[in-house]
Amino acid sequence: MIIIGAGVAGMMAALASAPAPVRLLTAGKIGEGAASQWSQGGIAAAIGADDHVDLHIADTLAAGHGLCDPTVVSRIIKAGPEIIATLEAYGVRFDRTEDGTLARGLEAAHRRPRILHGNGDATGAEIMRALMAAVRATPSIQVIEQAAVRHIFVEEGRAIGVLAATPGGPLSLADDQILLATGGIGGLFAYSTNPESAIGQGLMLAQAAGAKLADLEFIQFHPTALAIGTGALKLISEAVRGEGAVFIDETGTRFMDGADLAPRDVVARAAFDHLQAGHQVFLDTTSIGARFATRFPAIAAICAQAGIDPVRQPIPVRPAAHYHMGGVAVDAQNESSVTGLFAAGEVARTGLHGANRLASNSLLEAAICGRDAGRVMAERAARPARSLPPLPLPAPMIARPALRDLMTRHLGVLRDAHGLAAARAALSRMASDDPAARLCLAIAEAAAARTDSVGAHTRRDDASMRRAA
Repeated sequence: MIIIGAGVAGMMAALASAPAPVRLLTAGKIGEGAASQWSQGGIAAAIGADDHVDLHIADTLAAGHGLCDPTVVSRIIKAGPEIIATLEAYGVRFDRTEDGTLARGLEAAHRRPRILHGNGDATGAEIMRALMAAVRATPSIQVIEQAAVRHIFVEEGRAIGVLAATPGGPLSLADDQILLATGGIGGLFAYSTNPESAIGQGLMLAQAAGAKLADLEFIQFHPTALAIGTGALKLISEAVRGEGAVFIDETGTRFMDGADLAPRDVVARAAFDHLQAGHQVFLDTTSIGARFATRFPAIAAICAQAGIDPVRQPIPVRPAAHYHMGGVAVDAQNESSVTGLFAAGEVARTGLHGANRLASNSLLEAAICGRDAGRVMAERAARPARSLPPLPLPAPMIARPALRDLMTRHLGVLRDAHGLAAARAALSRMASDDPAARLCLAIAEAAAARTDSVGAHTRRDDASMRRAA
């Protein structure tokens, strides 16, 4: 087995496949460059006495605006309590209350507090810490660092191996069970909460391999990225609003009419509109008071580095590309339309999120689907390794500044026919020799094909949006 990517999904797959041998490839050092490491908000699971999986399912379906797959939602959400126990068994230390029970926070569009955290606002880093230790302690897992996969070999509709760039030269590995766990596409935009390296490499590989992609137009923009600089912006977690923070403008006036914890697509549009109208947008955290540094130590450090005291002054924020609901279309076994090519985590489109992801469902999906994919791959009898044809090493996958600017301008929070047509024309000229442009063209085509507004895909030229305005 070959696993491409060492975030939560990739490592959960590797651990679940044991004792079957697996090669875990990561483009950098293990733990570096994974969006999982950056995740602040937490992981959602209905474990409280006042909660139930049916409520979590209903919240997920509502956030997805009718485009979730109900069967997938039920399967993944029901596995939530079990996966929390599995993560704890791997050594994850979730925060607990004084009486020893798991502490549960509230986030946008959840009707119950069900968000578990690790080290306050460093949940992703805590999960990654534990999983990396478990991976290193598992003899069946061979970690191959600094191996950037550039090509997936396919023969007669079946994945048969990969070609990667390494410091020692090209590396060809033959295997008929391959998992993409490469993360998202935030790095395709000028403003993102993802690592700048997250430019959709897994989607580019899948696209070149002939795998079906789906729901590409649904890109979630987080409403509260720290509005300082460009590129990879620091996230101000939704959990901050769960503790009482509210949106204000430069005059100190609230503009969300009490809906500060509305679904992300709603809040991101409101913040974007306010910025477009010439206002500034801030998150007023002063009501949290001295508890802020204890509850959100990582965010407090981010603010301090920026010269902001969140106890006494509001935090400047802006929407930024955060999560891709679309991706490689997979079935219930997390397998793509190419036999033997699997996908899990943000790179996959399982049907859980629909048109808009519910807060803190991403780590949940990554852990569960990564585990499940690893189990399926391990259960399949491996075919004899095939010899791979010689192939020159393809050029690195990069996102040029002009591409990021184009995506931000025409495929951001608000879209329209004119902008999408301009994007498609420009991308068509770039796509022949640029994998990132080919992927962006597919995203633009999907956005143009969906003429109505739903979830994270908002058309300013949609008649219903004009009436609402």
